[in-house]
Formats: sequence, structure tokens, C-alpha cells
Amino acid sequence: MNFKDRKPVYYSEYLQLDKILNAQAPESEKEQIKADDEMLFIIIHQSYELWFKQILHELNLVRAIFQQQHIGNSTPDIHNSVHRLKRVCRILEVAVMQMGVLETMTPLDFLDFRDLLRPASGFQSIQFKLIEATLGLHYEQRHGKAYYLSQLTPADVDRVKKAEDEVSLRVLINAWLARMPFVNNAGYWSGNNSFWHQYREAYQSSLSEVEMNNLHLFDSIFINNESYPEGRAFSAEASRNAMFIMLYRDHPLLQLPYELLSTLLEVDEQMSLWRHRHIHMVQRTIGKRVGTGGSTGAEYLRGAADSHYIFKELSELTSFLLPRHLLPQLPDSLKRDLGYAG
Repeated sequence: MNFKDRKPVYYSEYLQLDKILNAQAPESEKEQIKADDEMLFIIIHQSYELWFKQILHELNLVRAIFQQQHIGNSTPDIHNSVHRLKRVCRILEVAVMQMGVLETMTPLDFLDFRDLLRPASGFQSIQFKLIEATLGLHYEQRHGKAYYLSQLTPADVDRVKKAEDEVSLRVLINAWLARMPFVNNAGYWSGNNSFWHQYREAYQSSLSEVEMNNLHLFDSIFINNESYPEGRAFSAEASRNAMFIMLYRDHPLLQLPYELLSTLLEVDEQMSLWRHRHIHMVQRTIGKRVGTGGSTGAEYLRGAADSHYIFKELSELTSFLLPRHLLPQLPDSLKRDLGYAG
């Protein structure tokens, strides 16, 4: 394609700055009330929504990659997925830091215009709900389910429900992990002297008395023949493969898969940091008052922050890690398979 004949692009037209810079309409100006900080409040939240749009763009690209039937473990696809998920983490870091700018608005500054916002609320951010659904947060897991959809328009309720009906990234990651071939060698992975039985013996000897309850969950995931032990979102096979990746991440073929798992956990961590920073900001600004949308304010946010983890089952696998010198030795053939030379 020849681009020389294209019409020249002008900066403000390309960015549609006329639309963006004229998209702030403070309610206080409409009511002729002096509220100097409402402009900041609007711009901060508009910025959040732009970042949320970018996060959704990145997550949908990653989800498309994992919807493929065959994905190599050291391929451009995995590189691309890790790169985009790391970008999501950096955007979430910006979102957390941006809260500091909003906190330059004092509680009294906010009260100048707060009552004009009802019943609008950050709780009505459809894009944030779409991010959670795309990652894998199910309706049943949501804190305050009765309130969850009550503040939305019918059109936005339909958007959220449609997103929740689509295959989530967590489901796709589960399927990808379950397909990984490393633990399918029957001679090494089955029988009373299998890898996981050897590992259990070393793991049990490493536990203190108060940690012995960990063995029940360990057996459910790694020893017993349960597809989804204790109703977990990640299958036993996927969990075993994820654990194997964590344990033997130093082998070349497992380095990228490990980085992917680590970055997914960082996404959860950054989402949690954003929620908790939001809690502290709300407590500082409105104390124990209800939110403008009618929620219980900081109390509601705290309940959501404590329960809205997407990849917590992958994080829990760290409970079962052993130091390298206690790990079972892998067969030479498997070591070769895990190296770039094959």
C-alpha cells in the first residue's frame, strides 16, 4: 500500500481533542455553585475510563491468543501475552498513583458538589466490570450480588451479562495449562513411587505441626483422582502443571510459562492495590457516609477487595513449594525435552 497520497494527519484532529477537551461539564456550573475541584474529579475519572478501555483492549488480545487450539510454550504468542499482561500491570500502577492526584481534593472540596452527583457512582463503571468478567470473575463470586446490577441501565446490564457469558481468560488459562505435555509420561507420573508421591513425602517432612492441614488440599490436587477438587476453578491437571512450571522454572522451556503465571498473579495484585487505595481514599473523603450510588461506601469496597481475586488458586500453589535442593530429580529424557536443544 502506498501511503504517500494519504491526507496529512494533524495532531489535534488525530486525537480528536475537540471532543475530549470539551467533554467536561461540571454539574456545579449548571447550578451556578462554586465548586472548583469538580473539574479535577471529572478529568480523573475520565482518565480512568480511558485506561480501562486500554486494559480491555490488551486483555481481549491475550484472550484471542489463548482461544487457539495449539500454542507453543516458547513462541511469539506467549511472548506477546506476557508483554501485554505486563502492560496491564503498568497501567494499573498508574491508576493507583493517579489516586494521589484525586486525594489533593479535600473532603470539604468534595462536599461542594457531591450531592449534585447522585445517584451517579464509580460503581456504575461498566468497563471495570467488563475487565473483571474478562479476567474470570463470576457473578456468584461477586460481593453484594443483590446490589451489583441494581444501579445500571438495562443496556449496561445486558453488556455485563454478555461479557460474563463469554469465555474468560481464567477459563482459557486453565485449558492451556491442562494441555501442557510435561506430566503425561505414565512411567514417571503414576504409581506409588510417582513424582507427586515422592514430592509429597519431601513436602510433609518440611511442614511444621500447624501446617499439617495443608496435606488435605495437597492430596486433593496432586494425589487423588478428582477433576476439580473441592469445587476449584482450576482443574487438578492444570494445577499440577502450574505447580510443575513453578518448581522447574529454571529449565529453558518453562521460563516463559512461568513468567506468564507470575504476571497473571501480578494483575491480581495490582487490581487489589487499586481497590485498597480506593478504600482509603473513600474513608478519607466521606468517612462512614454511604456512597453517592447508595452503597455502604468504604465497607462495600472492602468486602469486594477481600473477595474479588481471579487467580488466587494459582497463588495458593506457593503453599506447596519446596527449596530446589529437595526437589525430585527429573529423568534425563525430560530434562532434554525442557531444554531448547530438545
